[in-house]
Amino acid sequence: MEERKGIITMKGNPLTLAGKALKVGDHAPDFGVLDNNLSPVNLGAYKGKVCIISSVPSLDTPVCDIETRRFNQEAAGLGPNVAILTISMDLPFAQKRWCGAAGVDKVVTLSDHKDASFGAAYGVLIKELRLLARAVFVVDRKGVIQHIEIVKELTQEPNYEAVLKAAKKLL
Repeated sequence: MEERKGIITMKGNPLTLAGKALKVGDHAPDFGVLDNNLSPVNLGAYKGKVCIISSVPSLDTPVCDIETRRFNQEAAGLGPNVAILTISMDLPFAQKRWCGAAGVDKVVTLSDHKDASFGAAYGVLIKELRLLARAVFVVDRKGVIQHIEIVKELTQEPNYEAVLKAAKKLL
């Protein structure tokens, strides 16, 4: 598996990303993850929709909590043709519990814990931690990546405005 160093840090310490580096214009790779009911889900389930795919290290950390709640709020203004997916290595049970406690009902939380399929396919698997890097991908209705942000410092939030602008442009 391809490895890249110097792309992200955690509290200033460099980490290694494993998986293929993607770029805008690439076809979004498929992946296999689990939903909160342990059912398998892949990207094809969202065919025909604009997808905002947010990868986070863990919903049980402050920045991931803030980010996922923010995308849940923003979802109301985007309409039914946009799917917002938050993918982490958290177990589906933990994601379901977190969503219930946080009142998150518009963002779909998905777990990559089993095979790291998403992390490897999107190049956001953190080798040292077996967690996902904080990143956001906007995929158009035809499955082409139109926006990528890999957040340099794991403890920082993404640029929400840039993500929302990229998604709205595709509607």
